[in-house]
Amino acid sequence: MENFASKLGQRTSNILKYLFPCTKEDSKRTVSFINKSDFICFRHHCFEKDKETREVILKEQGPRFDLKLYQIKLGTVDQTWAENEWVLRPFHNSKRQKF
Repeated sequence: MENFASKLGQRTSNILKYLFPCTKEDSKRTVSFINKSDFICFRHHCFEKDKETREVILKEQGPRFDLKLYQIKLGTVDQTWAENEWVLRPFHNSKRQKF
């Protein structure tokens, strides 16, 4: 998880974190979520540890995609009605952001 420092970012980080099971100690895979200007980049990597130089070598695997958070609802998937915790309002702050 990278650049999830705000209160909404921490909530999103917790949601994404619990979608995936805990890793095993001998696992050679990792998943990264990177927040770049309100888009969440999902990357899947396999890594190897070099025994001589003790460096970690990342090899990107598929899938690879970008996400845009639309809404967060309080409740479970089984519920037919759930309260909105957060909703994207694209025209609410119409001032253009600087990159």
